[in-house]
Amino acid sequence: MIKLGEKIKSFRKQKNISQEVFANYLGVSFQAVSKWENGNTMPDVTMIPAIASFFEVSIDELFDFNLYEMEKQVEAICHEAYKYRFTDATKSEKILREGLQRFPGNDIILNNLLYTLDYQERADEVIALCKTLIESTKDDSVKYDACRILATCYKGNGQNDLVKPTLELIPEIYFTKLELMASLLDGDDSYKAAQKQKNISAENLIDMLIIAGNHLKASGEIEKAASQFKIALKVIDAFAEDFIETKWFWSTIYEYTKEQRKEIEKLLNE
Repeated sequence: MIKLGEKIKSFRKQKNISQEVFANYLGVSFQAVSKWENGNTMPDVTMIPAIASFFEVSIDELFDFNLYEMEKQVEAICHEAYKYRFTDATKSEKILREGLQRFPGNDIILNNLLYTLDYQERADEVIALCKTLIESTKDDSVKYDACRILATCYKGNGQNDLVKPTLELIPEIYFTKLELMASLLDGDDSYKAAQKQKNISAENLIDMLIIAGNHLKASGEIEKAASQFKIALKVIDAFAEDFIETKWFWSTIYEYTKEQRKEIEKLLNE
């Protein structure tokens, strides 16, 4: 809970001025200032800029708002929830819900929450949350991920007419921010981006090979389909010697795709 009164009192004492002097500057009574500092009342929102200006601080500082620290805490919450995303979705959801109590409406936590919700059993909730993020977030990565999840939810629930219009909200791109960061930055920034993009690219490649194989199989081109499935298995096997960067990941691609391997092997044997 932000203790604005305590911040006002602290700044006033640092300036070594009385409540009366401060009150006169704002055009209020010293009793009003006293009530603020005691936590009995809050200043009118229209006075906040004047208070910050008087103490020569930003409004963020006045409210003791540390964006960097908040982002670190949000990242820690999401990282902890990710540990259980694939093994215990209920526990993962609980961690994120508790995080939302600390940071109501946080886009990153809400985005992670979407991954814990069953889009068939809880379709209405998923759709509502996706629409909220698409309309309100200022983070493009969150917005377009919500579009992707919303389209997936529509598809999974037979609302096929809504899939394409939703996907049209996502711009076509031929490179990613992570690719550019890995290529153009140096040191840890480049390495972090490369590790993240490596995993994303591997997951996407495996998914695309399965989709292509399924299409070819449905078209009767069995040999071509088998080639796609075999390549997918080779991609998975290529990550058998990979290691986990625990700062960013909970498992390797090889471990993460165990269920996909079973799916691919089944497709090859059918």
